[in-house]
Amino acid sequence: MASLAEKRMEDAEDHPIDQNTDQAARPEELRLLEALLFASAEPIDQAALAKRMPDGVDVKAALAQLQAEYAPRGVNLVRIANKWTFRTAGDLSWLMTRESTETRRLSRAAIEVLAIIAYHQPVTRAEIEEIRGVITSKGTLDVLLETGWIRPRGRRKTPGRPLTFGTTEAFLSQFSLEALSDLPGLEELKGTGLLDSRLPSGFSVPTPSDDVALREDEDPLDAGDNLELLLAPAAEPDEGGGAGSEGSAG
Repeated sequence: MASLAEKRMEDAEDHPIDQNTDQAARPEELRLLEALLFASAEPIDQAALAKRMPDGVDVKAALAQLQAEYAPRGVNLVRIANKWTFRTAGDLSWLMTRESTETRRLSRAAIEVLAIIAYHQPVTRAEIEEIRGVITSKGTLDVLLETGWIRPRGRRKTPGRPLTFGTTEAFLSQFSLEALSDLPGLEELKGTGLLDSRLPSGFSVPTPSDDVALREDEDPLDAGDNLELLLAPAAEPDEGGGAGSEGSAG
């Protein structure tokens, strides 16, 4: 009588497993997209992916299918500012905490300025100060520029031609936003306790725009602006925190 092991070997020979079945059923363009996205150190936009794909491939549909495939996995395909990249699944981010190092905690002033830029962009330093009601130190903007979350957009067409600021793709990536329109609105901010429920009549939260193009009241940056935009060596020191000033942004 044949042993159980011999019987299993005979069954395996009679019913061989086709290892290519799953691969054959899966469109080749998905493998190509995987390879391109995994090999890229930065998110890639759909147009750039399309140039590398065979003619006739519906890249938009392929990306949607690939995103659905990876949705339940430990790595997800996500879209950030209309560009695509693989990221660790959100519910597994705790696995990465030991690998990350917090080098600097933003001050309250820096957080306020970042929020104003995110919602009101393009916005100048003077406009930020008008909204906050206090003077914004150069050190605060330097810190935010250093993080890569904000950038100079252009110059306002007003006397003095002040710089206008906006957020970057790194800002969207840091806060897991697909677009600026995903920022919380008035009711969401009140629900989280970030805004007082007893707000003045007519108070509203602006809807930020994802349009990166300069507006009619903005001029392009000048060729010599690069030197001007170098970060300061350190944040400005606190001069006592008197009325109308914010102190250090470190």
